[in-house]
Amino acid sequence: MGKERILYTILSKVHSDRNVYPSAGVLFVHVLEREYFKGEFPPYPKPGEISNDPITFNTNLMGYPDRPGWLRYIQRTPFSDGVLYGSPTIENVGKPTIIEITAYNRRTFETARHNLIINIMSAEGILSSPSIFCNKDITFPSQLDFPLPYQAEFFIKNMNVEEMLASEVLGDFLGAVKNVWQPERLNAINITSALDRGGRVPLPINDMKEGVYVMVGADVPFSSCLREVENPQNQLRCSQEMEPVITCDKKFRTQFNIDWCKISLVDKTKQVSTYQEVIRGEGILPDGGEYKPPSDTLKSRDYYSDFLITLAVPSAVALVLFLILAYIMCCRREGVEKRNMQTPDIQLVHHSAIQKSTKELREMSKNREIAWPLSTLPVFHPVTGEIVPPLHTDSYDNTSMPLMQTQHYFHCCQPPSQTRGKTSLKTRNYHFHSSKLSSSKNLILFCP
Repeated sequence: MGKERILYTILSKVHSDRNVYPSAGVLFVHVLEREYFKGEFPPYPKPGEISNDPITFNTNLMGYPDRPGWLRYIQRTPFSDGVLYGSPTIENVGKPTIIEITAYNRRTFETARHNLIINIMSAEGILSSPSIFCNKDITFPSQLDFPLPYQAEFFIKNMNVEEMLASEVLGDFLGAVKNVWQPERLNAINITSALDRGGRVPLPINDMKEGVYVMVGADVPFSSCLREVENPQNQLRCSQEMEPVITCDKKFRTQFNIDWCKISLVDKTKQVSTYQEVIRGEGILPDGGEYKPPSDTLKSRDYYSDFLITLAVPSAVALVLFLILAYIMCCRREGVEKRNMQTPDIQLVHHSAIQKSTKELREMSKNREIAWPLSTLPVFHPVTGEIVPPLHTDSYDNTSMPLMQTQHYFHCCQPPSQTRGKTSLKTRNYHFHSSKLSSSKNLILFCP
């Protein structure tokens, strides 16, 4: 019986498309269930094992790398469901928005894809069914005759956005708001995470939450309980980072911890839209109409003259500068002869004598073959420390002495004084020319 090998290849399966019909200005939620995509992937090789593969999702607008600006996506872990949520805008009414949903199996590296077609409808006269918003039968809006003019935004501190998007939790919150507000129509308009508003990531202690902003709309003015936030006393307490006193807070406290200092009440009926004409500034160019590219039948242009001018002018300037520099360097030099003619003869003779004397002294220093003076030799052996005998004996011929030692001999040859205590020594100045000093080795001193 041969060995059977089961080969799993990385495939990309396209699931059937799904159509949804949300309303503009009303919260839209679509849950991406992991169980819905598990059938697209092969089961575990061992029978009896429960398949719990990590699955992640990637969503984007067809033909674009990202989603529309109004649509958000969140998935905490590969073992939790993903959620698409947002509030469609009026600009997209009547335009089908195709979202590509790609599921990745992190165990087998297989992919499954299907398209979500979002058909945004107008908020007027739309009757939504339970299957409009997601595959979990979430029913937020009912029939809408006109946009809701009164909108309130609450900040819930003890909730994350994926927890608030659950149908049961959001339904409980809308029920609590309805008991306080008492409207005829109440709808969730938008949900935003506190992190998207610049909030900080909570510390992983004491089960802290990120917080979520929930905006709801109604068709009746705000209740007196909601208006209590605008009281001067509560505004003062909020400025001092103290909790305001709200009478209806107990209706939310059991499940939702609301920060009443961050509540926002918007009355659309009092907002007057003022149209301002756009005034063009100096930096805005006038509209030149449609761009007309040049035709293909253009006359040929000769660039030979431009090329010559571009090269000839810099070359001529460089040549003139080179000639001027050559004239200065070669034709304007004084020279050695002219310099000697302008120098006095006595100065030239003196300078020549100094140079000649220096040269002869250097030649004489090279020809000296006498040993070093004993004072410069070491007295002790550098290793053993013993006394080193002198290199030359007393009978050593030292007739050829250096110049400094002949001066010492000159002082020794002077005659002693005739009388004790009164000495007179007649000295004369002896001038030794360098030529005589070099020609004779022995110096003859004449003492009168």
